[in-house]
Amino acid sequence: MIKKSFLLPFFLFIILGCNTEKSSEKGKQLTDGSSRYIDKIEVKHAKGFTIEYFSNYKILNIVSSFEKSADTLQYVLLEKDTPRPDEYPNAQLIHIPVRSLVAMSSMHVGLLDFLGATDILTGLGTLQYVYSPKVIAMIKAGKVAEIGRDQGLNEEKLVEMHPDVVMTIGSPGGKTDHYQILKQAEIPVLVNSEWIEKTPLARAEWVKLMAALLNQEKLVNEKFGEIESEYNRLSKLAAGTDTKPSVISGLNTKDAWFLPSGDGYMAQFFRDAGADYHWSNAKSSGSLSLSFESVYPIALKADYWVNVGFGKNDTRKDILAQDSRYADFNAYKTGKMFSYNNMVNEQGSNDFFESGNVNPHVVLSDLVKIFHPELLPDHELVYYKQLK
Repeated sequence: MIKKSFLLPFFLFIILGCNTEKSSEKGKQLTDGSSRYIDKIEVKHAKGFTIEYFSNYKILNIVSSFEKSADTLQYVLLEKDTPRPDEYPNAQLIHIPVRSLVAMSSMHVGLLDFLGATDILTGLGTLQYVYSPKVIAMIKAGKVAEIGRDQGLNEEKLVEMHPDVVMTIGSPGGKTDHYQILKQAEIPVLVNSEWIEKTPLARAEWVKLMAALLNQEKLVNEKFGEIESEYNRLSKLAAGTDTKPSVISGLNTKDAWFLPSGDGYMAQFFRDAGADYHWSNAKSSGSLSLSFESVYPIALKADYWVNVGFGKNDTRKDILAQDSRYADFNAYKTGKMFSYNNMVNEQGSNDFFESGNVNPHVVLSDLVKIFHPELLPDHELVYYKQLK
């Protein structure tokens, strides 16, 4: 067993990988076509990462949005059997194309599925919350190990497995507090912070980061371009309507009603689907936490109520049983209540949070169908369903 006290000096050497050399290296970036990377990705929506291409490697920068000052984690994505550049001694090294990956989130499974690369998945933080039928089959076949999360992370198991990369979830303060043993064992830990992006297309664009690990730039450019085009078409279609029905979201819990902030991706979904969201201008670093009493007068008149309920089989009756005051809401009386629980498997895993993240055009189609059914008469709801 590797002792943590022994690992600390190595960790200090490896972890402080903040980029201070970006500007000086730009001159070496190949732009004359001599690079092996004929197809490159262009990050157009996401704010959390950048990629630069060189002769036999790529530089990946993960920008932290949790710090007040600019802070960046840097990775060298190096072609196997080629020399490492000298200019980035503190950056974590990831050999590409990646052939084995451990993921901490089912959203990462969605990225792999999108690129047809689930075969490289060898471990998950937890095996319970997965929707992908292919990954579930891999789990049953013993090809995907459960390695735990946070304080329960099985580092010895990971060292034994020695994947090409561990993809984890970015969180405040998480960058330097975890994974020392993995880094000392030269297992790169890549922070994925897609969940903090502000728009649906920005969240989906993190699939380009996964593509860079796999040298699948051509494929992701084609597929993401189609998604982007369809999303923009639907948004333009909804923007042309004369009416914008009002909408509320979520449910009151014990002490608070959590609603999408105005600069969050769900509020952007509402705007792009042609709906009027009361808190569209309310900015917050996370969800809005309001009292039932402050939501109540808005909810009374709202035309639609979406993201209602958490269970696969929730009904209007179930929702009313939680609080009788819901019966006063206009959307309850008209039955215009919708949840995103249409794609939930027997284990309770919801595909809205897995493939839904990389299919924002399908989610938007659902919402346009809900708010403006006349615009998409032939569309059948995929992730959403109406509560009966």
